[in-house]
Amino acid sequence: MDDENIYYMNRCWGPDPDRKIVRLLSFAGKTRDIADPWYTGNFDQTYEDIVEGCTAFLKFLG
Repeated sequence: MDDENIYYMNRCWGPDPDRKIVRLLSFAGKTRDIADPWYTGNFDQTYEDIVEGCTAFLKFLG
């Protein structure tokens, strides 16, 4: 998710005062976006970022 995605989600559903809309990597303590591999060509890095974010999210949940 990037700033544009967050903008459109807020536009569709209104403000997010509870801050439920977050970037996946924020659970891993990172502020950067996961790059779109169709533009970067780096599918491996995208996969690694998603695994890192999901792992951190699961730890957050439980």
